Amino acid sequence: MNRRIILTTSLAILMAGLSALPAAALDRRVTIVNDTNYTIMKFYGSNKGTDSWEEDILGRDVLRPGQSVRIDFDDGTGYCKFDFRAVFDDDDVLVAKDINVCKIGTYTYN
Repeated sequence: MNRRIILTTSLAILMAGLSALPAAALDRRVTIVNDTNYTIMKFYGSNKGTDSWEEDILGRDVLRPGQSVRIDFDDGTGYCKFDFRAVFDDDDVLVAKDINVCKIGTYTYN
């Protein structure tokens, strides 16, 4: 095989690998802040590639007024866009769509 072809192919593979690194290395941790007068009983965050809310991220915990929690949304899919769903103790449900967890560090309910 020609050396130039091998070198070109090797460079192309290297560049493809390097261009994938930034997406994989993005920080997907977001602090969820409850700046309301109500307790968040359940919280869901699902990537844009799924039709399901998955499981309640808080589990047995709740997010009381004035509290915050840091959540890592890195689910291994590479998605940055997530939909959030918060269920409050007064049965109110707030849904926020297309939240870019790779670009924000904090999301506040108020």
